[in-house]
Amino acid sequence: MKKIIFIIIALVVSMTYAFGQSVSDSISARKVFGGYRFYQGDQRLNFYQLENIMKQDELAYQQIVAAKSTNSVSTVIGGIGGFMVGWTIGTAIGGGDPNWILAGMGAGLIVISIPITNSAIKKTKQAVDTYNAGLQASSLVNKWDFKFSMTGNGIGVILCF
Repeated sequence: MKKIIFIIIALVVSMTYAFGQSVSDSISARKVFGGYRFYQGDQRLNFYQLENIMKQDELAYQQIVAAKSTNSVSTVIGGIGGFMVGWTIGTAIGGGDPNWILAGMGAGLIVISIPITNSAIKKTKQAVDTYNAGLQASSLVNKWDFKFSMTGNGIGVILCF
């Protein structure tokens, strides 16, 4: 009888660890110059990969979609500003008559894109945190209820999931 109880306990403990979320499922954020880089295990993730991974968690998915659209707006504004500054500098280097007002407007657009980029980074970090919190909440340990019970026929094991 002791062997059977030991085997049952060993199986339940091993199943708990086998079906739990592993560290490689979670997404980690590493701070780099100008923001964060996101990794799942050793694989670096871009916005599209983050979006595909987070489709399982509705709240995290909504947050990453919002972050992606904010990042797109920032990229367009910064790109237009960079083009305006670059065009003016290229004209000056080429010996033409540069339009410095255009360069000033481009610099203004670049400055405007910086806080928008920071907002996208914060939204992405928030989506990753939401996703990781959801992984911990959906672990098999939290879904199962394992009890030893006395029944009319003797001692029993009840496993509810």
